[in-house]
Amino acid sequence: MGAVEIGVTDADIALRFYRDYVGLAPLPSVDEKIRMGVGERELVVLHPDAERPVVPRTSGLYHLAIVVPDRRELARVIARLARLGWDQSPTDHVMTKANYLWDPDGNGIEIYTETPEDGTMGFARGTFRAVDKDGRERSGRDPIDIEELFSHLREDDRLDSPLPSGSKMGHVHLHVADVDDALRFYHDLVGFDVMGHVPGMGFVSAGGYHHHLGLNTWAGRGARPAPAGSAGLRRFTVELPTQRDLDDVATRLERGDVRLTEEAGGLAAVDPSQNRVLFRTATA
Repeated sequence: MGAVEIGVTDADIALRFYRDYVGLAPLPSVDEKIRMGVGERELVVLHPDAERPVVPRTSGLYHLAIVVPDRRELARVIARLARLGWDQSPTDHVMTKANYLWDPDGNGIEIYTETPEDGTMGFARGTFRAVDKDGRERSGRDPIDIEELFSHLREDDRLDSPLPSGSKMGHVHLHVADVDDALRFYHDLVGFDVMGHVPGMGFVSAGGYHHHLGLNTWAGRGARPAPAGSAGLRRFTVELPTQRDLDDVATRLERGDVRLTEEAGGLAAVDPSQNRVLFRTATA
């Protein structure tokens, strides 16, 4: 997954939040957009053109999800947010440890690390099923053991350190109007594998990953796009390994009567819930 672009209402507030709270670094920009990332890799692009915060119960972004290299870095994020007094929800998904928060405009964010050594989480019997390393059933939604997590911090760790090299966009989770329609788009046409599908939710990915895209109807089945001028998703990016892979996706989409436009060195399309996605070849 590549950069996620979102609308915000105040450029200065959004910049400070994504820099000082999330831990991203500002990157050079030639326009009014605020580009944030790790090293030279762009992860979040802020469009400071919104007139109102995120409108609930609309299609669009549920959350963007940044994956960090290890438990220590997740502990640093959680400790930093706690020190700054920002609301957050550290959650144990067994195979990942995740932290959920919302930016000042209501854009959803997940910051997580992979912990497959702790167990697995997936779909079974029409619902989620999580099993820990000892074979015990877990909810997959328990609070994180903060004491254990913070034990990975060192005495000289700076909580204000930015996200480290190796952090990247792990997945994107969308509110959609209809999961079946979304799966037909992202599986049948784009080519993602279906990793799980239960009423109201689907997960798709490439290469066997647990999910690169989450799809849900928690904003309501048939949810409409947000009104113009609202904060929220502007576009997210799917990166393909080669030009041939990009051409194959374009061919399938065109055969499915999906209109493509050339944008930002790639090809953009709109999914059945009016979420805009950019396909392009991977950057370094």
